[in-house]
Amino acid sequence: MTQKHIEARIMGQAYVLAVPEGGPERLMAAVQRVDAAMCQIRNAGKIKARERIAVLAALNLAWEATEPPAPLDEGDAASLRRTLARLDQALGSAPAAEKASSF
Repeated sequence: MTQKHIEARIMGQAYVLAVPEGGPERLMAAVQRVDAAMCQIRNAGKIKARERIAVLAALNLAWEATEPPAPLDEGDAASLRRTLARLDQALGSAPAAEKASSF
């Protein structure tokens, strides 16, 4: 099987990237996020070295990815409990209220 490749531009420089099977859209979305993060740092005007910009962008993106999710408000929790109850009913399992008490 031949690996697909695409050309992507990050901060004006072209890169040829291997595309995971079924993943060109996700890869291009990742390229766009990295490009935006790097361009934002470059445009701030304090840092010019591409390597340093890449490291700072990677740290910023990793920080964002490790942020804890926002807690559910009562409306979201109630909606989730109703959805779980419908799923449990459809699957014929125990009531969702018992399982969802931690929400």
